[in-house]
Amino acid sequence: MKTIYVDNAATTAMSDCAVNAMKPYFKEVYGNPSSLHTVGQIAKEALDGAREKIAKCLNCEPREIYFTSGGSESDNQAIRSAALNGAKKGKKHIVSTAFEHHAVLHTLKKLEKEGFEVTYLDVHSNGLVSAAEVEAAIRHDTALVTVMYANNEVGTIQPIKEIGEVCRKAGVVFHTDAVQAVGHIPVDVKADNIDMLSLSAHKFHGAKGAGALYVKRGIPLQTFVEGGAQERGKRAGTENLAAIASMAAALEEACANMEKNCGKERILRDKLIDGLLKIPHSKLNGDRKSRLPANVNICFEGIEGESLLLLLDAKGICASSGSACTSGSLDPSHVLLALGLPHEVAHGSLRLSLCESNTEEEIDIILEEVPKAVEYLRSISPVWEELEKGLKPHLI
Repeated sequence: MKTIYVDNAATTAMSDCAVNAMKPYFKEVYGNPSSLHTVGQIAKEALDGAREKIAKCLNCEPREIYFTSGGSESDNQAIRSAALNGAKKGKKHIVSTAFEHHAVLHTLKKLEKEGFEVTYLDVHSNGLVSAAEVEAAIRHDTALVTVMYANNEVGTIQPIKEIGEVCRKAGVVFHTDAVQAVGHIPVDVKADNIDMLSLSAHKFHGAKGAGALYVKRGIPLQTFVEGGAQERGKRAGTENLAAIASMAAALEEACANMEKNCGKERILRDKLIDGLLKIPHSKLNGDRKSRLPANVNICFEGIEGESLLLLLDAKGICASSGSACTSGSLDPSHVLLALGLPHEVAHGSLRLSLCESNTEEEIDIILEEVPKAVEYLRSISPVWEELEKGLKPHLI
């Protein structure tokens, strides 16, 4: 049985380009970039080269890129840095949204315990927040605005450039979690008015365990890991050069092929959405137009998403019901609840995240298997029976 992988928002397979980029740093270029001898300096040149490639893809300066272990660490360091910088000036207010990734939300909750105040903006039913709402939330003591570029579950793309303009006007630092955006849609930190940005290699076919944080020159970055002078003293620990090299190669490749890949993904995405919405009492989550080219997130009333995933897995289809970071939780997605969906509907979600290697044949198989699985689950569901008999009203 062929495996159909449509969970690329959780992680992607490494590309041949990324794998090949790693290989020299296991045996040949094995030096520590901090060492002064020739072997170490060869490694340092490779590290600097990777930094330059990533900076070029984001349209920033190489020295504005700091290497991390991934998106979660980048989010933590960016948010805590901006918060602590603000606190020194008496500014302890932060603006964010209710459906950020938990790497952001958990960091904000921790800051709240430390005396910071956070305004969590509601997102509309289409999964978007407006720049005007951000502007209205900014106060004289606001230290930071952090709004994700594209949502990891429903794929909605926020008006980042406009939000950035509002923050520039107010003199407030603007951070964006762009883990799901970088490598998939055009991201230009200058044009988008971004001050700090987080990204992760394994979301665009690079190696796991490598990420980066963009910090606009002039913004103080607080040291996150103590112990050494690596990353200009802001993140101790010998750099994972092999993974970093793969990240740079993967991002270069993704940016070079972005237009072609996005075009293919949109066609497959729209075919999936149109086909799945033919299932009675189903609903697309997130805005239809302002969404990532490879994201499909749909709720089916009267079923449990976990049961649907198991049935699809038995057919070789690898999907998810939300963020991989919360897959062990039985609670409904905080993202879907933030969109205003009732608990019983949010429980029946299915996220299909594509990539350029998916085929139309795979989409046809998914469109054949999902309706059968939904029909079966509904046939054994007492909740669905009550809905069909009119004992309870349909919510979709």
